[in-house]
Amino acid sequence: MPTSPARSRRRKSIFDPVHGPIHFDSEMLPLLGSAAVQRLWGVRQTGFAHLVFPGANHTRLEHSLGAYWTARGMAEAIGLSTEERNVVAAAGLLHDIGHPPFSHTLDGPIAEALGATHEGIGRALVLGRAGPGVPADARLREALEGAGISPAAVADLIDPPPRTERRPLLRQLLHGAIDADRIDYLQRDAHYTGVAHGFIDAARLLATIDQRRGRLVFASKGRSAIEGFRVGRALMYASVYYHKTVRAAETMAQAAVERSDDFGSRAHSWVRATDGELLTRLETEGGLPGELVRGLIERRLYKRIYSGPGPTDPGETEALAQGPARRALEDAWADRAGAPPGSLLIDPAALLEHRQGHPEWAEVALAVDGRIEFPFRRSPVARFWGDGEPAVAEVAVYADRRWRARLERRGPAWSRGPPGRANG
Repeated sequence: MPTSPARSRRRKSIFDPVHGPIHFDSEMLPLLGSAAVQRLWGVRQTGFAHLVFPGANHTRLEHSLGAYWTARGMAEAIGLSTEERNVVAAAGLLHDIGHPPFSHTLDGPIAEALGATHEGIGRALVLGRAGPGVPADARLREALEGAGISPAAVADLIDPPPRTERRPLLRQLLHGAIDADRIDYLQRDAHYTGVAHGFIDAARLLATIDQRRGRLVFASKGRSAIEGFRVGRALMYASVYYHKTVRAAETMAQAAVERSDDFGSRAHSWVRATDGELLTRLETEGGLPGELVRGLIERRLYKRIYSGPGPTDPGETEALAQGPARRALEDAWADRAGAPPGSLLIDPAALLEHRQGHPEWAEVALAVDGRIEFPFRRSPVARFWGDGEPAVAEVAVYADRRWRARLERRGPAWSRGPPGRANG
C-alpha cells in the first residue's frame, strides 16, 4: 500500500534538557528505534563520574540524541545538501553504538582483547558485518538503506579510514577540534555534573561556522567562543574526567574486566552488554573481579597513593601503556609489599592522553577579511590549552586501602618522589 503524504511527513519530537526539542523526521525513526541505539540507555555517558557528581547518571543515548541534533544543525549552517545532511545526522546518532559498558572506561581492555576501537565496532554494526565482538546483523544497514542513506558513508564518518580524502568536510563535523560530539558532551556533562567549566557558547559557534575550500571555518567574531570552548574542555578534563576518585573507580572497573574469566578470547560476551549486565556478570564470577565490583557498588574505592610523572626509564614507561606488562608491574609491586594480586592498580590514562596530544587544533581556521588564518598554530598559550590537559598528572597509582601503607613504602623510586609531592 502506498505511504500517505501525511505519514511520510511524520515527525517525532523529544525534549532534551540541553537542546530543547529535538526533531526526528520519519526516515530517521527506524534508526532511533534500533536495538543498537536503544542499548545505549543502559550505558552511562561519563563512566563512574556519578560516584563523585551524583547527577551524572545521563546515558550514551542522551548524548547520541544531542550529537545528532548538533551535527544536523552544523550541516545546515554550512549549507550541505540534503543527502549530506542526512549522512551527517545519521552518523551523529550512531557514532557511539560501538561503546562497551561504562563508555571510555573500557577502551583499553577492548583494544587489548579485541584489537579494536569502539569506532571499529560501530563500523561493523552499521555495515551489518561480523566484527570485533559483534555478529553479523543487517538490521541497521537495512534501516539506513530504507531511509536513502548510504551505510558506507555513515561508517566512514563514524570510523574514518586512514589516509583517505573522501568527504573531508563531513568528517570534520564529527572528528574535528570543534565537532558535534564535543559540542554536545561538554554542555551535557557540565549540565549533569553541575560543573560550570563545560558551559560553552554553542550558539555562537554554530552562528559563526561556515565552509571555505572544502574545510570548516569560523568567522573571526567567533574566536572568543572557540577559545572558551578550548579552555572549557581542558578544565572539564581536570575537574571531572580525571578527578582522582572518578579515575579510582574506573581503574577498578577496568581491572575487574581485565582479570575476569571472560577477558581475552571471550571478551565478545561483555562488549555488547549494558553497565548493569556487566557488573552482575563480574560480581557473580567472584574472586578478584567480584571483589572489585562489590567495592564499586558499595563505594569502597581504592585510594590514590601516587600522582605525578611516570618512570624515567623508556622501557618502564612503555610497559605502563601495555596491559599485560602493566598488570605484571602491579602484581610485582604488590608482591614486594606482601599484598595480594590486584591490591594495587596503575592508571596511565593521562600519560596516554599527553602522548597523543590534540594536533587537530592547529587546523582550526578563521575567516579574517577574506583570508583563511590558522591562529592556533602559533600561539604558545593556545598550544598549551589544546595539546595537553592542565592539572592532570601523567600517572596515578591506586591501592586497596587495607594495604595502602605497605604499598606506599615498597613502590619503585619514581612512585615515591621527593618530599612534598602531591600524593594521596
